[in-house]
Amino acid sequence: MSRIFSFGPTPPANAFLKKEELEKPELFFPLDVYFCRACSLVQLMDIVSPELLFKDYVYVSSTSSAFVAHFQSFANDVFSRFNLSRGSLVVDIGSNDGILLQPFKVLGASVLGIDPAVKIAEEATINGVETLPYFFNPDLAKKLVSERGYAVVITGTNVFAHVNDLDELVGGVATLLAPNGSFIIEAPYLVDFLEKNLFDTVYHEHLSYFAVRPLVTLFSRMNMEIFDVEKVNSHGGSLRVFVKHRGAEQEMRESVKQFMKGEEDLKLDSLAPYTAFAKRIEKNKKNLLTLLHELKLKGKRIAGYGASAKGNTLLNYFGITHEVLEYMVDDSSWKQGLYTPGTHIPVVAAQKLMEERPDYILILAWNFAEQIMNKLHEFRASGGKFIIPVPEPKIL
Repeated sequence: MSRIFSFGPTPPANAFLKKEELEKPELFFPLDVYFCRACSLVQLMDIVSPELLFKDYVYVSSTSSAFVAHFQSFANDVFSRFNLSRGSLVVDIGSNDGILLQPFKVLGASVLGIDPAVKIAEEATINGVETLPYFFNPDLAKKLVSERGYAVVITGTNVFAHVNDLDELVGGVATLLAPNGSFIIEAPYLVDFLEKNLFDTVYHEHLSYFAVRPLVTLFSRMNMEIFDVEKVNSHGGSLRVFVKHRGAEQEMRESVKQFMKGEEDLKLDSLAPYTAFAKRIEKNKKNLLTLLHELKLKGKRIAGYGASAKGNTLLNYFGITHEVLEYMVDDSSWKQGLYTPGTHIPVVAAQKLMEERPDYILILAWNFAEQIMNKLHEFRASGGKFIIPVPEPKIL
């Protein structure tokens, strides 16, 4: 195992603070990225308790209209491709507020969400998407089979990389999945992570950074196989991976071999691309801090937009605090009124931008930059400027 990069001691990216907690000690954990020479998996080695990370989770997906549209399209495509019928059981692992299951339900599927974030699970259930507030495992899978039967489709979007014991998760999927059912995961793609310098997507929830080759190895070991792979645009570039029981009827596509060949050409099984990646992170840090420092020397006021997990990685590693960013705007009511972990920047609603117009907005939720800039067209029209930090700092 070789260490690629160390972000140093870092608080959990979604551990937002109440005002009365600001003077209390925060929990910090090592945030170091490693490369496994044996299986080529890029991963964290320091595992933070999932109970700590997810039970009081404050991130909800449906605050993003782009994500709502993405998952609507996902549901439509899957329903059509696999000829689902009314009443087909679709289970989403890490279902959050039901953003993916809601369109499946509208299409006529029987849906069930599983998510350990108790309050979010309760709210999803109230809003019509039954959600069990548990971590998914083989015991829960057996219970569900006895009570509800097999799932025709199981999904895991932006959750597979969050799991430490992948054998346990896949074992549960193998138990719950119908003989000719499909397990579909979405996870940020290692190639985009490296090529687009998406270093800020490293945080304690993201334990693995996937390429296709390690996934093929994993599922093969669990008597399952990948039968198709697609690229999707979410989170700066993600994989959508389709998995079946070994020998099931789904047609094997050439895409799996094509992705593996592309990864081989990029030498992802060697240290070279990761060494270059580490150098780019340091260059980005130097350039962004220089830019912000020069703006502050000129008396410019700067706010942030998007109190995202990725943003908190960047803020903590770069040492950007309330002295640089006056406040952080976020559209989620779950985060408003809180403070960013480690850096203690107050999180407010977008209305604050109209009341106290800053000169610049640092968009930390860069994956939604276009959507945010369109929403803030009045800010831009009045002379305000945006700073995009990734893949390299630039002013728009």
